[in-house]
Amino acid sequence: MPRSTAPTKTAPGNLNFILVCIFIDMLGIGLIVPVMPLLVGQFVEGKEQQALWFGALTTVFGLMQFLFMPALGALSDRVGRRPVLLYSMAGMCLNFLITAWAPSLAWLFVGRIVGGMSSASMSVASAYASDISTHENRSRSFGKIGAAFGLGFICGPMLGGLLGDAGLHLPFYVAAALSAANLLYGYFVVPESLAPGLRAPLQLARLNPFSALLRLVRRREIRGLVIVITLVSFAQMMLHSTWVLYTTFRFDWTPRDNGIAMFCVGLASAVVQAGLLAVLIRRFGEMRLALLGISSGAVTYMLYGLATQGWMMYVFILCNLLAFAAGPALQGIVSKATAPERQGELMGSLQSISSLGVIVTPLIGTAILGAASHLPASDWRIGGSFFLCAAMQIVAIVVARHYFRTHRHA
Repeated sequence: MPRSTAPTKTAPGNLNFILVCIFIDMLGIGLIVPVMPLLVGQFVEGKEQQALWFGALTTVFGLMQFLFMPALGALSDRVGRRPVLLYSMAGMCLNFLITAWAPSLAWLFVGRIVGGMSSASMSVASAYASDISTHENRSRSFGKIGAAFGLGFICGPMLGGLLGDAGLHLPFYVAAALSAANLLYGYFVVPESLAPGLRAPLQLARLNPFSALLRLVRRREIRGLVIVITLVSFAQMMLHSTWVLYTTFRFDWTPRDNGIAMFCVGLASAVVQAGLLAVLIRRFGEMRLALLGISSGAVTYMLYGLATQGWMMYVFILCNLLAFAAGPALQGIVSKATAPERQGELMGSLQSISSLGVIVTPLIGTAILGAASHLPASDWRIGGSFFLCAAMQIVAIVVARHYFRTHRHA
């Protein structure tokens, strides 16, 4: 794999600043995860309609992300990371307020549109981390961002579940307040990381999300990895879009129960990405670690779908630690093959893959779940969406093994 020339010194800035921003942002998003599917249920009748409309809302959010994420990433390459981050924080605050005040299902769609158009924090934060990291420690920097993301999900869903038991709208007000606090923090504290001399001209072609994906596919040196990242992301997005409804239908879980489960997810993610990732990379290398993580995910998806008791889900989450290392390992490999001045475009394009997954997978996953919602809770077919996730992971393993065999010199 050809390697880009990377600076030996990090750019001005401090990764801790961006980690706090990501943590606060994810805390706000995490607050609403246990309650959003249930809020949809207040505007529709029946489990199948609840699943289908929640899938549609998630798809609209993903569509807006897909259309705007590459543009925001490319814009950050032109004007700097900081202005785009501030725009994202303001948009997420407005999104939460619209959702909290929504008098109808249509207004929930308005909130999802605003949120999708402004949710650039992860891609631009990843570009920020790339700006201030050395070539050698980028995977570890991405791991720290993943850990901040995970820590937000340690606190957010747990708090959201507790608040949701008191009122389904309350988590959205708290999330809006946190986004506003994040905006103030970013405005007064976070420095710019991209030096003026490294800024790229803004070209219309780079604003097209399909062009961004096409450029990724045309890069033969990472094409296999793009396929792997796509499959892994699609499986994750299908899990995220069906988890709360699945556990509600099958185990009769409350927002509090799902908050605890997502606490376990965040805790596992933080332990791996903040504490163990550097050790795991030294022990296995990025390629082997990616394969181990994807394999662990494939097994766990199957177990999720076959679980007969709610407590089993907690056990499977905590046994799936290696899966949390796969993403940073893959991201680090791709980043090392990309020039410094194109990191924002790269991260925006990679994030658009996840957004494309949010467009497609909720419609599929919630349709599978909705079609099985009339079955007894013990019927294994209710877990059909998770079995499809496992199949995508297995295909990703095959593609990744082939890619790594032909790029052993990377």
